[in-house]
Amino acid sequence: MNIGIIGIGSFLPDNRITNIDLEKRMDTSDEWIRTRTGIEARHLADADLSVADMATHAAERALQSAGVSIEDIDAIICATATAPSFPATACLVQANLGAKQAVAFDVSAACSGFIFAMDTAKSMMLAKGLKRTLVIGAEKMGNLIDWDDRSTAVLFGDGAGAVVLGEDQVAAIDSIVLGSDGTGGKFLYENEEGKIVMNGREVFKFAVRKMPDIVLEALQGAGKSIDDLDVLVPHQANRRIIDAAIERLGLQEEKVVVTIQDHANTSAASIPLALAEAVKHGKISNGQTVVVAGFGAGLTWGASCLTWNNANITEEINA
Repeated sequence: MNIGIIGIGSFLPDNRITNIDLEKRMDTSDEWIRTRTGIEARHLADADLSVADMATHAAERALQSAGVSIEDIDAIICATATAPSFPATACLVQANLGAKQAVAFDVSAACSGFIFAMDTAKSMMLAKGLKRTLVIGAEKMGNLIDWDDRSTAVLFGDGAGAVVLGEDQVAAIDSIVLGSDGTGGKFLYENEEGKIVMNGREVFKFAVRKMPDIVLEALQGAGKSIDDLDVLVPHQANRRIIDAAIERLGLQEEKVVVTIQDHANTSAASIPLALAEAVKHGKISNGQTVVVAGFGAGLTWGASCLTWNNANITEEINA
C-alpha cells in the first residue's frame, strides 16, 4: 500500500481575538506581542464549543475534500492535549459522525501530536490493511491559559485540522521521523491548576536547534536533500523560531508557510491548519516536495516528507 493524504479540512472558532483586544485585558501591547512572537490575532472557542466539536467540523470538511463517506473510514485518531482525558475525543467524533465501524482513540504528544497520529495511522493501515483513516489535530488551548501570565497567555489559540489517509493519494507520505526527550518535560507542562507553565528561553533554544534537524532527517528518509524541498509547513509556535529555521536551512522565505499571525499556537492543530491554509491559497503545486515539521512539550518532535500529487484538492474551510 502506498499511503498518503487524500483529503484535508480545518475549522477555526468564530471568536477572533486581536492583540488590541488583549491590551484591554492585561499589561501588554500589540507591538510587544508582534515583535516577540509574530502573532497578531488568535481564535478562541466559546465555552459551549468543545474540542470534539471543533474536531468534528474539521473531520467533516476533510471527508468532503476526499470525496468519501464516513462509512469508508476504518479508524479515527485524534491528537489533542487539551480535551478531557476520557472519553477519548476521537470516540466523541465517531459518535458525532456516526462512524460505528471505525476504531477510535486519541494520541497525546502536545504540539507534535498530529505527526505522531499520522504515523500511528499509517502503521495501522500497513499492519492491518485498513483502507482509510481519519487523522485529526484539535485543541482548545484557551482552557489552559493563565491570563495572569502575559508571557504565555498571548501565545495560544484554538482550532482543528484533519486529513483523510488512503491509497489514492493527493500527497504521498514518503517518510516520517519522530523523537522524544523526557528530560525536557520540565520546560513546558500543565501545572496542578491546569495552566500552562513554560520556560520560554529553553523551549526556544530546543526548537531552533531541533527544527532544522528533523526537516533534514525527513528529507533524507525520503531519499531527498534540502535542494529538493519546495514547501516547508512548520509548527506555528513563534515567528522567530520559524525565521531561525529558515536561516539555518538556507531556505527562501517564500518556500515557508506562515500562519502564526492569524492562528497563534494551536498545538496539535497547528500543522494541519497551516497545511490547509497553504492548500486553500494555492501555495502547493503538483509534484512538489513538502515537509511538515513540529516540536512540543514532552519534549517531542516529528516531521514528514510528502510528495504532492494533486494541487487541485478541494479544501473546505471556514472564513
